[in-house]
Amino acid sequence: MTAVTISQAVIAAASGSAVGFSLALVGGGGSILAVPALLYLVGIGNTHLAIGTSALAVAVNAFANLLQHARKQTVKWPCATVFAVSGIIGAAAGSSLGKLVDSGHLLLLFAAVMVAVGIAMLRPKAAEGNPEVHITPAIGLKLVLIGLVTGAVSGFFGIGGGFLIVPGLMLGSGMPMINAIASSLFSVGSFGLTTAANYAWSGLIDWTIAGWFIAGGILGGLGGTRLALKAARHKGLLNRIFAALIFLVAGYIVWRTITEMPS
Repeated sequence: MTAVTISQAVIAAASGSAVGFSLALVGGGGSILAVPALLYLVGIGNTHLAIGTSALAVAVNAFANLLQHARKQTVKWPCATVFAVSGIIGAAAGSSLGKLVDSGHLLLLFAAVMVAVGIAMLRPKAAEGNPEVHITPAIGLKLVLIGLVTGAVSGFFGIGGGFLIVPGLMLGSGMPMINAIASSLFSVGSFGLTTAANYAWSGLIDWTIAGWFIAGGILGGLGGTRLALKAARHKGLLNRIFAALIFLVAGYIVWRTITEMPS
């Protein structure tokens, strides 16, 4: 960990605010935004250090935003708990593998997965759901299986995983997107802490930058929660916002990765 300048602290706090806003609004965009921000704006030069730092910051911000949604009673706790517990196992294995993969290839794979999920979220059926859904043995089994896979992918890419967890919860339980967003934050926080612990063990977290990022994220989450509840009243709007965010950031990551490759 190196000394942090005033400009880095300010940029980290501002970036954290954007991440907190995104997490509260769509349950994703945490590390999708955090990793590029730490690499290209804050100036952390090591991809794995950025991943570890973002995992910690996003996890704490996710739990803070979870409290906001819980007050609005949009969290489906049984589904959220089953998904998170199974996903933690996958995240532990995925993060161990992710540390062994070349960082440039890691970011390109990251972008490819994002685009695939964004396309899936634009399907008309993705905007539907049952707000009264309750967990059953069949739903529980699907959530366990999807949670394991999602956790593994989340840990591999070093992300909180909201952009995968939200569709996973909707697919496994049939809940509407606003409930999936709220419920996903429990998994985002749990996966993120699992990944962060793994990276911390290898000394791959900048604790000072993470602190500034978290402080900004808590403030940004307040506005994101309010906007999410308003957007949920318009069918399909949250899905389109979710997909648009994924496409924009995926394109940016691909562009930066390709332009920085040695010629």
